[in-house]
Formats: sequence, structure tokens, C-alpha cells
Amino acid sequence: MSAPLPASPRGRGEEKKTLGLWAAIALVVGNMIGSGVFLLPASLAPYGGVSLVGWAITLAGALALALTFARLAMRWPQTGGPYVFARNAFGEVPGFLIAWSYWVSIWCANAAIAVAFAGSIGALFPQATATPLRGAACALGALWLCVGVNVLGVREAGRVQLLLTVLKFVPLLLFAGIALWFVQPQHFVAPFNPSGESLPHAINATAALTLWALLGLEAATVPAGAIENAERTVPRATVVGTLLAGVVTVLAVSAVLGLLPASQLKDSTAPMADAARALWGPWAGLGIAAVAAVSCLGALNGWVLLSGQVPFAAARDGVLPSPLAKLDGNGTPAVGVLASGVLASLLVAANYSRSLAQLFTFSILLSTAATLLPYLAGTAAWLLRGERRGRLLALAGLLYSAYALFGIGHESLLWGIALLLAGLPVYAWMRYGRNR
Repeated sequence: MSAPLPASPRGRGEEKKTLGLWAAIALVVGNMIGSGVFLLPASLAPYGGVSLVGWAITLAGALALALTFARLAMRWPQTGGPYVFARNAFGEVPGFLIAWSYWVSIWCANAAIAVAFAGSIGALFPQATATPLRGAACALGALWLCVGVNVLGVREAGRVQLLLTVLKFVPLLLFAGIALWFVQPQHFVAPFNPSGESLPHAINATAALTLWALLGLEAATVPAGAIENAERTVPRATVVGTLLAGVVTVLAVSAVLGLLPASQLKDSTAPMADAARALWGPWAGLGIAAVAAVSCLGALNGWVLLSGQVPFAAARDGVLPSPLAKLDGNGTPAVGVLASGVLASLLVAANYSRSLAQLFTFSILLSTAATLLPYLAGTAAWLLRGERRGRLLALAGLLYSAYALFGIGHESLLWGIALLLAGLPVYAWMRYGRNR
């Protein structure tokens, strides 16, 4: 293993401090609340009340990770998030592998969220996604709209993120708060574990399923160099944003599971809209579909922002090609944003013949597999280089990440290994160029 490196310098580009506390909180909440909250009830329906245990594990693990990442951000408030933590704690090679894995997870997630946006639009305007080609075109349109916003500048992307986060968070909170009054408890207790699987296996499966809905808790740590007073703002945004997004997601999904029978939910393509329709009529279903579209667009905008920041930080340290380290006149790592947009577009286009559901699942598989490694590395970084205070939380986050990695299955693990191996030739090429 390489020797630990000092904190990376500001390097090629001088980042502008354009994001404040509210924009940073919106980045965390907006990136965590995306498509998962609207689609997850269908996936959890076969597990009944066991899903509540899965949620408890996931939320506890997410909070442990958030508090650990908050401490890491106070120690190393630099652009790059998980990449910086791994590089400073373990050295250049592990840092590159985390940067590569996390960057791949981001543009894979962008493809998945863009596809989910197309699905939400299809619920409102069926003809827009009537064929796989139309669905892919709708997804690509949303993706490149967000790329365009981000190329205009980090400040502009932050303002759009704040607006879209408010537009989706408030309706979701209202839906959850009202729908909980109509929950039928028998949907959770009769029987408690209707899946037919053993209780430990069912709990593990629900914890893995709920993970996708809470990915993004580290979002504020990634553009730290562009955040005002990052040492204080990033930790606050990370913890507050995780709490807000986690609580509203758990309440909304659990409300849907308690409103409709599992036999109806498990085959639904829009379970939350179905629940709203059952409570208040057709107009409510259309309203939830519109909120879902806004939610996906907000998450997509936030992840596109991060898609330029991660390669920017790695390229500034010489482990990715130097054009990715350049900032344009707006202070944006535009090359990284555009490159990530192209890669996400290729993932959508290469699989456009699949249905939207198949394409969404495929993209999630890639993204989740590539995200858990940065979570493992971040918590391990604090255990190795952090103070004694906070090590218990870091250990809890590490154990949760390992547990979730085990729960996503062999196929996801194989994808994660393949993605890591794909990055090694890039690192070898960059190392060879520096040696010359």
C-alpha cells in the first residue's frame, strides 16, 4: 500500500466559493431524494413488516456514515470527498481506485435517474415514452438539460438545486404526514414476514433494497472547495441533510406500504401514485407523478454537479487526464461535467432497446456496486487517521457498509470488481506519463 499523502494543494484551478449552507443542504437532500422513494414500495411490498427492520438498519447506518463523513470533511475540507479521504489516509493508488469507483457510480446513477425521470414523464404523458426509443430520448433530454445548467456555473446549479429540492421535499412531507393517518397496521403484521425467506435473509434483502434510496449522504463533501466556510458548512449540511432526507423517505415509503395490500403494490410501476390515487382520486395520482418528475430532475442536477467535481480533484493530483482539472470562466470543471454526460448517455443509448424498468435496474446495479467501496474507504480512513473520538461511529459505518455490500448479491460484487479492474490501465497510463 502506498504511503499516506499530505492534503492535496489547490493546484491548477482556483475554485470560487459559490455555495452556502442552504445550497449545501439542498445538495444532500436533493441527491438522496430521487427516484428511489417513489419506486421502492413495490420492491419492499413482498417483505411486509420486515421492511421496517430493514429501514431501521439502513437509517442507522446512514447516520453513522453521515457523522463520519462530517468529521472527515472538518479534517480535510477539500474538493473530492471520498477520493480525498482515501488519498490522504491510504495513499495515491487507493485514492485513485476510490475516485474511479465513485466517478463511475455517479455517471451510472445519472443514467438511472434520467431513465426514472422518463418513467415519471410517461405517467403524465404516455405517448412521450410509448417506445423504448422515445423513452431513451426523454431520458437523454433531461440529462443534457442538467449538464447545460451545470456548465453555466456552480452557483447557478446550486440555485436550481435549492429550488427543485423545495419543490419535491415539501409535497413529499405533506403526503407522508397525511397518509400516515390512513395506514392500516395489518399490512405490516399479518404476516410480519410474508416473503417465505428466513428472517435474517429477509432483513438483509430489505436493508440492501433501501440503500439505493439513501445514497448521496456524502454529496456536500465532494464540492467542498466551492462551499463557503467548508470546515463548518459541509459537516452541518451532511448531518442535517441526511436526517431530513432519511426521515421523509422512511415515512413516505412506509405510508404507502401501509395503505395498499402487498398483492397490489408488488406489480405496480408507480406505487406512490397508486396510493395517492386511492386516497384522494385520479388528480392526486397525477400530482405525485409530477412530484416524482421534479424529484428525479433535482437529483439528476445534483449528481451532474458532482460528476465534474470528482474527476477534477483526481486530475488536479495527476491521477486522471489533465483536461479534467481545468476550470472554465464560470469556475466549472466543464470537461468533467461533459465527459460524465457523454458516458451516462452512452449507457442509456447502448441499452435503449430494453424497457425503462430493465434499463433502470441495470444502471442501479452498476451505481450501487461502485458506491459502497467509497463508503468503506471513508470510514476506514477515520479509523486509521482520525482521532479516537468518533471511531465508534466510524466502525458502525464500516460494518454497515460491509453488511450492505454483502446484501446486494454476487452479481453486483462482480460488477464492482470489474469496474475497479477497468480503472487500473488508466492509472498505469497516467503513472507512465508522469515517469516519462
